[in-house]
Amino acid sequence: MVASVAAAAGRLRRALGRSPSWRGSSRRLLSSEPPPAPATAVRDAFLSFFRDRHGHRLVPSASVRPRGDPSLLFVNAGMNQFKPIFLGTVDPRSEMAGFRRVANSQKCVRAGGRHNDLEDVGRDLSHHTFFEMLGSWAFGGEYFKKEACSMAWELLTQVYGIPEDRLWVSYFGGDPKARLDPDLETRDIWLSLGVPASRVLSLGPQENFWEMGDTGPCGPCTEIHYDLAGGTGAPQLVELWNLVFMQHNRETDGSLQPLPQRHVDTGMGLERLVAVLQGRRSTYDTDLFSPLLNAIHQGCGAPPYLGRVGAADEGRVDTAYRVVADHIRMLSVCIADGVSPGMSGAPLVLRRILRRAVRFATEILRAPPGFLGSLVPVVVETLGDIYPELQKNSAQIASLVSDDEAAFLASLQRGRQIIDRTLRRLGPSDMFPAEVAWSLSLSGHLGLPLDLVELMLEEKGVQLDSAGLERLAREEAQHRAQQAEPARKQGMRLDVHALGELRRQGVPLTDDSPKYNYFLRPTGGYEFRACEAQVLQLYTEDGTAVTSIGGGQRCGLLLDRTNFYAEQGGQASDRGYLVRAEQQDVLFPVARAQVCGGFILHEAVAPECLQVGDQVQLHVDKAWRLGCMEKHTATHLLNWALRQALGPGTEQRGSHLNPERLRLDVATQAPLTPQQLQAVEGAVQEAVGQDEPVYTDEVALALTAQVPGLRSLDEVYPDPVRVVSVGVPVAQALDPASQAALQTSVELCCGTHLLRTGAVGDLVIIGERQLAKGTTRLLAITGEQAQQAREVGQSLAQEVKAAAERLSRGSQDVVEARRLSKHMGRLTDAVDTAVMPQWQRRELQATLKVLQRRANTAIRKLETGQAAKKTQELLERHTEGPLIVDTVPAESLSVLVKVVRQLCEQAPSTSVLLLSPQPLGNVLCACQVAQGATPAFTAEAWALAVCSHMGGKAWGTQVVAQGTGSTADLETALSTARAYALTQL
Repeated sequence: MVASVAAAAGRLRRALGRSPSWRGSSRRLLSSEPPPAPATAVRDAFLSFFRDRHGHRLVPSASVRPRGDPSLLFVNAGMNQFKPIFLGTVDPRSEMAGFRRVANSQKCVRAGGRHNDLEDVGRDLSHHTFFEMLGSWAFGGEYFKKEACSMAWELLTQVYGIPEDRLWVSYFGGDPKARLDPDLETRDIWLSLGVPASRVLSLGPQENFWEMGDTGPCGPCTEIHYDLAGGTGAPQLVELWNLVFMQHNRETDGSLQPLPQRHVDTGMGLERLVAVLQGRRSTYDTDLFSPLLNAIHQGCGAPPYLGRVGAADEGRVDTAYRVVADHIRMLSVCIADGVSPGMSGAPLVLRRILRRAVRFATEILRAPPGFLGSLVPVVVETLGDIYPELQKNSAQIASLVSDDEAAFLASLQRGRQIIDRTLRRLGPSDMFPAEVAWSLSLSGHLGLPLDLVELMLEEKGVQLDSAGLERLAREEAQHRAQQAEPARKQGMRLDVHALGELRRQGVPLTDDSPKYNYFLRPTGGYEFRACEAQVLQLYTEDGTAVTSIGGGQRCGLLLDRTNFYAEQGGQASDRGYLVRAEQQDVLFPVARAQVCGGFILHEAVAPECLQVGDQVQLHVDKAWRLGCMEKHTATHLLNWALRQALGPGTEQRGSHLNPERLRLDVATQAPLTPQQLQAVEGAVQEAVGQDEPVYTDEVALALTAQVPGLRSLDEVYPDPVRVVSVGVPVAQALDPASQAALQTSVELCCGTHLLRTGAVGDLVIIGERQLAKGTTRLLAITGEQAQQAREVGQSLAQEVKAAAERLSRGSQDVVEARRLSKHMGRLTDAVDTAVMPQWQRRELQATLKVLQRRANTAIRKLETGQAAKKTQELLERHTEGPLIVDTVPAESLSVLVKVVRQLCEQAPSTSVLLLSPQPLGNVLCACQVAQGATPAFTAEAWALAVCSHMGGKAWGTQVVAQGTGSTADLETALSTARAYALTQL
């Protein structure tokens, strides 16, 4: 049997090596009389099977935007949203904490990061950037290998009717290096289910050991493969379903430790399953893609799609069909989930993909402008029923795609012009300058992918300066690092083993309800009560559990109770200190509190000994807490005011706040106008001025599901959930018959808030920028800071008004006009950088732009008039000869150049060089040679000869040049100018 397994394993590896591209014609694979089931029926059958036959709870797909996971650009597997369960960090009060058996269809994107299929899309018949993952899970040992394998086999063979002889399975064959034994248990399960030993293959860790990342939960997996050949010749296998058995944890040192709880995580790609069930060799030949391919054919007029690949695909027409169809699906899904094309991270990936789709559509399929956006309704029609957010946002998706397509096409045209102009200046063997390519790229100004720039140059037979490009990329990375906001430290954490040990010991979860124990005193100030607690566990900085700590060490503390707010929901953690009950004069500073699986870990410094069992008293930093409370309530009011000003479709995309300022990311149809910004501020000011009460209450999560206007984010909320309502009691706001949530701020929120809105004092939006098209980031401040910002804005507005009045009065003096122009520049810099209302900044910037143009125009007119007067004086002194070399008073080089040009216009056969002495011995120089004198006599060489004599420099062209120098002997400089000119004429 060992020999047969080894031989079969070799056949499987060869088959796997051949099969992933699914190359070949699109003939049917299964010979069944009834028509193939549509994709919707395949998806529904999967979900119904696990729900109805095996008691799984169906959960909706998570957004493709990873929630709280900076390691991912996109959700790339069905298990992503369940990471807290695998890691043991799930909030025990949340709905997710109660999950045991779960199934869903998850939207997944693999484009960028560790799992990146982008470059393969279009080249073969199966790769996609967006796909749907059918998944089933069993958490905490609900069931394990036997049940998971049995369910998978039952679904594939009995429900979907796939012939058993077309299915192969593989299992983990062990890894001696990691001291992991073969997973013989899974092998025996498959044999017991009737799978012949010849189709049960043992593979190594590369194929059958699944890991979440470099560290974290992992375990052996077993895969089910489908044989495309159907027994005729060598097997051609494609993977259908992967069943992962989470039973280990990969530590930071690379070792494997058993998990406290075991889990089952399975995933099967819908597109590939549908291809098998519909008898197609390509996922693109299924009804998930055929409507799109037909729409592309009709919209472009390109030849019909024939499913060709490689050399057979002449002109790459079929490749372009696949690229466009795949990319518009991915773009539509991502934009519906709030990820828009942008300049960094996931938005940058989207931007590249959109441009890739436009390139293939326009350059190969000859699609008309605006074509890509016209495909969005087809995507919505095929996927909108299962993912309703596509239907809800269809108009916005189409608009955004069309706008970005138009911008890219315009950039492409301009890019070609820049390339052509640059090439005209290059010698035959010169490389294309890296600086120009960089300016054309996504990192520069035009947003063209660098691979496109290289392709355009390759077509012209020009080589790009790759070394220079790498240097610019390094410099850009360094600049971004310097300009980026300081990264917040990760801080101490409790890993899965520490959490498992706490639960094994029966350590109770931290009671953090005292964080809400504060009230308003009759005098109007807030009282924050101290909290009595007991030390349950201590940790060293490296996470080791200890019974005592001291000597100035940084440590982690678990207490039975705490009044510290742990960082979550966008609100910064509290800080403060604790004291031992019997020693009130020794403070233990607490810098941060974090939530770890229902436990609150306090980061502190222990100046003296602290032991498990000690009684302590906790005190929050009142100013810090109050600042957070002000900013959090202000964030809710700002979110509400944005909806009032911009409409109910305005959705929050994220927020973060600390006592200094708040940040709110919001989805908008267009950038906010100054008038809209002012209206939003006004709405918040009105709510603050009314000093409305802020109500909070914990209610069953189900009661919040159908409340009109209730604001909630794409987050996992605990049950019961805390509701924050401004001006209206929570019970009234949640009444299904009430419209209160449409008229005031009502949100699900665990944060700490003011008890009345009046303490916000004021709110000023001080910054606004586009993170990506359709997403705006607002920065705001409150209270005294806001008042100061308004005062700064008023002061600058008065200065701008005064400058405008001075400009309107006019000036007959060039020096005064120039002084006023410089003042405009200083005002512009002040307005750009001041902490002031953003709406006012935008208005003043627009005003100053107009004033600066007017000032510059006035200067040019005055200089021209002044130059005309000086020109006449010089013409009267120099009535004859081919040469004018003289001095003239001039306040600037621009005036001197104007005098030279006017002289040459009135005396075309005369060459002119003028010097203008300035204070402190500096000398300005300008010259122009007569028509016909070049190329023997050039202005640039003339100016250089004179300015070099004066110890200066010069620049210009063959006809006109200028320069500067320094000399006290003007006559010698003039003599040098005349002598040089006479030798050249």
